[in-house]
Amino acid sequence: MTAVPITDGGARDEGAAEHIGRQVLVVGVDGSPPSWDAFAWAAGAARRGNGRLVAVFVTPMVEPEVALSVGGPFNCHGASEARDQMAEQLAQEVAWRAEELGVEVTFVRQKGGVAQVLTDVARSQRADLIAVGRSAKVLHRLAGSTSRRLVLSRDLPVIVVVP
Repeated sequence: MTAVPITDGGARDEGAAEHIGRQVLVVGVDGSPPSWDAFAWAAGAARRGNGRLVAVFVTPMVEPEVALSVGGPFNCHGASEARDQMAEQLAQEVAWRAEELGVEVTFVRQKGGVAQVLTDVARSQRADLIAVGRSAKVLHRLAGSTSRRLVLSRDLPVIVVVP
């Protein structure tokens, strides 16, 4: 099986004919333990169903540091480099884990809102379902998390992996 990293833009549906009848699972990855749990679950489901994974890393449109800063200087170039480096490391980790688990994977990196990007990628890939890990942050349980927004949108089937 092969891992195909795509570091910018949307997922490309190359060779769609060879994927007819194969299960496609979109999984959100951000390097957190819950996202790796979701990745492992999705990889197992893909392997059992002779399917493939599309691992999606979403970066925000607005840097959190900018939104929280109070007039202090912000190094946009440094933040962009850090984001690029993180995406590259995630792509490598995704490829390694997929190879270890014996599944085909495509890595997609896009900017935007996490729930919307996951839904858009899933639609573009004609995915059968989206898998995400449950947020461990207490604030997300109060204010709403990506997994909750995905489930409530009812656009596509969603699996929330709880460790």
